[in-house]
Amino acid sequence: MKRSEVNRILEEADAFIRSFGFKLPPFAYWSPAEMRARRAEIDRIINARMGWDITDYGQGNFAGLGLFLFTLRNGTAADLQNNTGFCYAEKIMISRQDQISPMHRHIFKTEDIINRGGAVLALEMFESGADGKIDRRAPVPVIVDGVKRMQKPGEVLRLAPGESVTLCPGIWHKFWGEGGDVLIGEVSALNDDLTDNIFEDPIGRFATVEEDVPPTHLLVSDYEKYLG
Repeated sequence: MKRSEVNRILEEADAFIRSFGFKLPPFAYWSPAEMRARRAEIDRIINARMGWDITDYGQGNFAGLGLFLFTLRNGTAADLQNNTGFCYAEKIMISRQDQISPMHRHIFKTEDIINRGGAVLALEMFESGADGKIDRRAPVPVIVDGVKRMQKPGEVLRLAPGESVTLCPGIWHKFWGEGGDVLIGEVSALNDDLTDNIFEDPIGRFATVEEDVPPTHLLVSDYEKYLG
C-alpha cells in the first residue's frame, strides 16, 4: 500500500467513526513529530501497540481483503505474566462492504465482536479439530449477546447494529460488511497481533507501506521504525 492511500483511509475512517458519535482518544491525532517529542511518556502506547492499524494482509487488495482497526487500550505480555490486571483490550474497526477479513483463529484470545453501527456484519465460523485446523463437520459453539447457540459449520452469522458474538480461542472466523460498511467494536482479552493470529492461508498480518508521501499519523507497525 502507498502511504498516500494509508493517509486517505485514516481520514475516511475517522469521519466514519465520528458519524456514529464515537470519538478516538487525543493521541490518535498526534503527528509523528509530536509522538517523537513525547516518546519518554508514551511507553504504554508503544509497547501495547495502541493506535492506528490498516492491513491488506500483504496482498495489495485492500478493498477486497483488508481491515481498518484502532486499538484503544491493551495490555502487554508482561501484564499477563505478572497478573497486573491490565489483561484486556478494546478496538474499533471498520469492515467495508464485501471487504473480507480472512479466515483465522486465536490461540489465547477470547473476544466479543460487536456491530456498533452501519450495515450487517457477517461472520463465517468453524470449530478447530484436534490438530488446530478447520473442522468442517463439527458444530460451532458461540454466545450471541449472552445466549448460547450452536452454529452449523460454515454457517454465516449475521449481526445487526447492537448485536454481538463471543468467540473463544480456537474458533475459526472470517467476516465482512454485508449491504454496506460496518463499524465494529472488539472487547477482548489481551491482544497480541504479532503471535496470536493463525491464518488459514499463508498471508501476512500487516501491510507493506510504500513511502510516497510523509505519514499523517503513524500506524502501530510504524512504531519501531519511527520511534525505536
